[in-house]
Amino acid sequence: MNLKIEKITTEIERLREKINAKQLRLRDLERQKTELENAEIIAMIRSVDIAPNEFPAFVRMFKEMQAEKNIVPNLPTASYPTTAEVTENNKKKEDDLLEN
Repeated sequence: MNLKIEKITTEIERLREKINAKQLRLRDLERQKTELENAEIIAMIRSVDIAPNEFPAFVRMFKEMQAEKNIVPNLPTASYPTTAEVTENNKKKEDDLLEN
């Protein structure tokens, strides 16, 4: 086979491997983001202090209020790390892994 074709084929294979690795990393980061968002939502819901049987009515009222005023009321938030803090921690972990 032509040397140039072999070289390009090798480069294509390396690039595909890098793309696959980046796609896996992207999926992992998206999963982490979803988990943090869900944890924040759960913390907000728990902070509202309503009985479980009253929760559906609360959600309906919240949706109606949001639709009428097109605003989201200020609900108390939990002290979970921000996305920036999580990203920073993940970078530190990756750096530590690369060093070892």
